[in-house]
Amino acid sequence: MFVVGSGARHLEDELRRLGGELLGTEIRKFPDGEKYVRILGSADEVTVVQSTFRPQDEHLLELLLIGDALRERGARKLRAVVPYLAYSRQDRVTKDGEPVSVRAVMRAIDLYYDELYVFDLHNPGTLKFFPGKAVNVSPARAIADYFGDKLGEGVVLAPDRGARERARAVAEKLGLEYSHFEKKRVSPTEVQIRPVDIDVGGKNVLIVDDIISTGGTMVKAANLLRKMGAGKVFVAVTHGVFAEGAIERVSKAVDELAVTNTIPTPVSRISIVPDILGL
Repeated sequence: MFVVGSGARHLEDELRRLGGELLGTEIRKFPDGEKYVRILGSADEVTVVQSTFRPQDEHLLELLLIGDALRERGARKLRAVVPYLAYSRQDRVTKDGEPVSVRAVMRAIDLYYDELYVFDLHNPGTLKFFPGKAVNVSPARAIADYFGDKLGEGVVLAPDRGARERARAVAEKLGLEYSHFEKKRVSPTEVQIRPVDIDVGGKNVLIVDDIISTGGTMVKAANLLRKMGAGKVFVAVTHGVFAEGAIERVSKAVDELAVTNTIPTPVSRISIVPDILGL
């Protein structure tokens, strides 16, 4: 049984169409702006789907209120599926007096939920902050299914070494080569990026990453690949956290930009709903 929060309403129709059984909800605001949540039904085990993006704080609070309402209804086991987890990049203290924000968020979710599932967490190691079962779900299968025919006998690249495992996961499902870009400082003011130990000449290339914001790295990488003789250049990203104008800038530089629907965007073409149903 599923409950869909307002941060994941864009996934509701597909969840239902693919066989998910949903409990009804009433979610609104009081005149003073406080959130009102009501669960219309009950179940022993419930999976709550709630993405926490814009407004992050409101969607996080709603996730907690839904958990409390379900416990009040007698739910014995609750799972939180959070396609995009707010504060996940705030995973360390850089100045005295700062919190580890992702730790605070996970501990709050643990107040109500037995299990936590997130998609392509920026730092999977932070799952240790959730006391119960915590799983980082990879969208590699969904990305491979979407781009497989378009990419052909191509190459999968990560924009840096840190994202290499994401490229590997997609490439292995497609049976293709993979590598990553490496930065090299060639002067005090110039940094050069190049793919490591792989030939892209005449090959289609898929660049894979977890988050895209300004898109500057993707544009630079795409332009370099063109100069190196690559064929078509595609970009696949899990979370489309786009700054103003980023979609247009990246789309002009590549043959196709596609992100998953963890966050609703104009280029959210890759669905994670089958992965949610398979958890």
